[in-house]
Amino acid sequence: MAHFNLLPWRIELRKQRQQDFVAVTGVGVAVTLLLLLLLHLNISARVDYQIERNQYLDKEINSLDNKIKEIQDLEVKKKRLLAKMDVIQELQASRPEIVHLFDELGRTIPEGLYLTDLTQSDKNLAVKGVAQSNARVSAYMRNLESSAWLKDPVLNIIETKTQSKDNRKERQSEFSLQIKQSIEKVEGKRKGAP
Repeated sequence: MAHFNLLPWRIELRKQRQQDFVAVTGVGVAVTLLLLLLLHLNISARVDYQIERNQYLDKEINSLDNKIKEIQDLEVKKKRLLAKMDVIQELQASRPEIVHLFDELGRTIPEGLYLTDLTQSDKNLAVKGVAQSNARVSAYMRNLESSAWLKDPVLNIIETKTQSKDNRKERQSEFSLQIKQSIEKVEGKRKGAP
């Protein structure tokens, strides 16, 4: 005998299709959520890795900044030491100059004139003294002009004063002048010296 299905088959087919749709949609949502979770974990791991790299780079940058500061401090110390060495070398080189300077000052002073004060600033000399007359000061300036170690004497002031000594009046000329050391001739003499 033949079987006849009298049940409403279309309703069952529709239910089956709805169940299949819900199952496929659930699987799709689950797969999407799983992919989103994996993507979130991947991005989170990458962010953590980049944060660690940034922290490492910051630590290295701070270390290099400290080394740069140390290097700059060493450069400052080096410049100070070089400046000190230059001063010492300059003093060593100029040691004979003072001997020549005093020798030349002694040679240029005429009779009847003496110095009371001598001040040196770099290559400039300020000289104060007393002479028996203005002519002696003029002779002194001529001697300075002809000197190999001294040049350009400039008279700042000359004052004639009268002093009483042993019941007689004596006139003296107090003077002040500027002199320059002759650097070219000093170096030439130094090179020519044995």
